Amino acid sequence: NPFSFVLRGLRDRDGGNCGSYYSILDLGDQRIDKLPYTIRVLLESAVRNCDEFQITKEDVEKIMGWEKTSLEQVEIPFKPSRVILQDFTGVPVLVDLASMRDAMSELGGNPDKINPMVPADLVIDHSVTANVVRSQNAIQANMELEFERNKERFAFLKWGSSAFHNMLIIPPGSGIVHQPMSMVLPGVVGFKLHGTLRDGVTATDLVLTVTQMLRKHGVVGKFVEFYGRGMEELALADRATIANMAPEYGATVGFFPVDHITLEYLKMTGREDETVSTIEAYLRANKMFVDYNEPKIEPTYSSYIELDLGDVEPCISGPKRPHDRVTLKDMKADWHACLENKIGFKGYGIPKDLQNRVVKFDFHGQTAELKHGTVVIAAITSCTNTSNPTVMIASGLVAKKAYELGLEVKPWIKTSLAPGSGVVTKYLLRSGLLKYLSDLGFNLVGYGCTTCIGNSGDLDQIVADAITENDIIAAAVLSGNRNFEGRIHPLTQANYLASPPLVVVYALAGTVDINFEEEPIGTGKGNRPIFLRDIWPSSKKVSEIVHSNVLVDMFKSTYEAITKGNPMWNQLVVPTADVYSWDPNSTYIREPPFFKGMSMDPPGPHSIKDAYCLLCFGDCVTTDHISPAGSIHKDSPAAKYLVDHSVKPGDFNSYGSRRGNYEVMMRGTFGNIRIVNKLLDGEPGPKTIHVPTREKLYVYDAAMVLNMGLEVRGTGMQNALCCWELRL
Repeated sequence: NPFSFVLRGLRDRDGGNCGSYYSILDLGDQRIDKLPYTIRVLLESAVRNCDEFQITKEDVEKIMGWEKTSLEQVEIPFKPSRVILQDFTGVPVLVDLASMRDAMSELGGNPDKINPMVPADLVIDHSVTANVVRSQNAIQANMELEFERNKERFAFLKWGSSAFHNMLIIPPGSGIVHQPMSMVLPGVVGFKLHGTLRDGVTATDLVLTVTQMLRKHGVVGKFVEFYGRGMEELALADRATIANMAPEYGATVGFFPVDHITLEYLKMTGREDETVSTIEAYLRANKMFVDYNEPKIEPTYSSYIELDLGDVEPCISGPKRPHDRVTLKDMKADWHACLENKIGFKGYGIPKDLQNRVVKFDFHGQTAELKHGTVVIAAITSCTNTSNPTVMIASGLVAKKAYELGLEVKPWIKTSLAPGSGVVTKYLLRSGLLKYLSDLGFNLVGYGCTTCIGNSGDLDQIVADAITENDIIAAAVLSGNRNFEGRIHPLTQANYLASPPLVVVYALAGTVDINFEEEPIGTGKGNRPIFLRDIWPSSKKVSEIVHSNVLVDMFKSTYEAITKGNPMWNQLVVPTADVYSWDPNSTYIREPPFFKGMSMDPPGPHSIKDAYCLLCFGDCVTTDHISPAGSIHKDSPAAKYLVDHSVKPGDFNSYGSRRGNYEVMMRGTFGNIRIVNKLLDGEPGPKTIHVPTREKLYVYDAAMVLNMGLEVRGTGMQNALCCWELRL
């Protein structure tokens, strides 16, 4: 390493030896003081790993000169200490058995007597009577169903844990992970925070506000670095909630430099004091630690944004994109505008005389009704929102107050609770709030991606028929990250992102067509109208419950058991060979053909002749449109492939779970049910017009027709040419 001259001994605050480190300060370059913290992280990594082969001195100079080189989009090597990969992006809905047994016992049920016969479609059905039975059945049924469906994937992963060195597999049901990464030296947007969130405003309200601001600013391919005295007011879980939305606001990463709040979180989650002390010493030595009591030079950023936390208002986002934020006070008016607006991201084109139509139907002997905006899915789900103690405790307090006042959730609304960590179950149990969430139908269904990625399961057929037969714009409200069209559920055209406590509130209200400031959520005991203000907890109350119920031992016990798995995972028998034995009959994992016959020398570019346009799109075509992760429609090319391979429709699973099979993913490309191809004159759906026959076909089928043109290497599709119309 040519930078061995800056290798130094590391001392903690007491003078103890903590090992050694590469001091970027001893490089003696004044430019370092003005570098954003994110770039300092890249610089330190490059200096430490410099070998003049993978990483050169020229690479270090590129990073050091970030202020100029970032404008040139130069490539840099980044060698992280650890790489986290998601399992096919199809995260299974499984559970931590220890946490679930604790939950069952606490709720008064026998954890050893679980009925496994409940079908998957009913596992989170609010209409079942006993809360304990609901939770037991849901958890066990989900576990058995997921292992039945995903055994091949799990076995493949378990094989990998023994076939590769230094590879750790976190077994199913342990939690959830979400990240982005880039290898290009990016611009860095400085996002300055000051002030304090108002009472009752949640971290989710803040993240939806930040997402909207960053989308408007334009941060695709850039780092976003947060700074300012407002950082002191944000708990680490709140920061993580913001950082986790980086894909939604378009950045490569949302970064909060390490400060005392970070160190406190490390201690709270069970890290040893010696480890935390070493981390602090190392970061301080390299000027990568923020100390608000010390004078410092403000870094230089590519561009700047500023937000007073006191300006953040309670809000949700939707109905079709995560950055279309709407304040609660404006929600009713915005919803009516969406109904009337022409079809688009904020419009459904519903004629005036049909906007307030009410459809009545019989729901298992109970009179029910639907109208545009009726909530049929309410899910506390997804990533950091459900690993954030503040918003999870708040949702429990809302449920408790609502239950005590006599409010109920309508039985045709599909409700669920899917925390991002087993720790959540423990502190909800300790605080006594899990019971009230369960009383309202928010039963624990597992840990991992659920509704946010389209894994909510089917609606009750009666409800589904009422929606489809009457063209109802039904709504889903979830505490997820993404609400792009076709992702959440095929029958919910309006999908809103909200904080966990607001998910509970909208479930109680049963509609998004409501002004909470003026209209009651519902009628409680004694026919008393109950308003949002009657059940919403103060920030002080939430903080008190968090501090007394979120304990270090909860994190320690959960983390210690995280790699132990559960009986079904542990009983999986897998081969021990160094090379995986591909099963030619598998519909989950197929050997990719893309490297067969590949030579050491690239073949060079191919000419494209007589090609036709396959698809023509407008703005905001997302990964969800290009490669959907949710359910596989029964009439789609992917469904036909699975049926041809003896897979029953009930076992289709999702696109996300089948990403190990290129045959399925190829057929699912541009398979989003809400995608709008301009060749179809605005008609939504995954089809196109074949040229020159003018026949309307599924996109995959059209691409397979030989006269469409040349075969595109690496996809197996014929001439998959697309056109985007960009309005700049």
